Amino acid sequence: MPHRTRPMTALLVFTVVNVVLVSTITPVYDFVCFLPYWERRRERRRLEHEALSNKSQSP
Repeated sequence: MPHRTRPMTALLVFTVVNVVLVSTITPVYDFVCFLPYWERRRERRRLEHEALSNKSQSP
């Protein structure tokens, strides 16, 4: 029994999946990028950078 293709159904499913993914990307991006872990890491790296700069500037 051969498989019947349904291009309109496939196109509709593809479009719906893409709309769902696009609509959920912003909250996911915000959640991942603005976690407190990243803020703490950014602050720790800034402090380390300042300490190295101060250490290299002192005679």
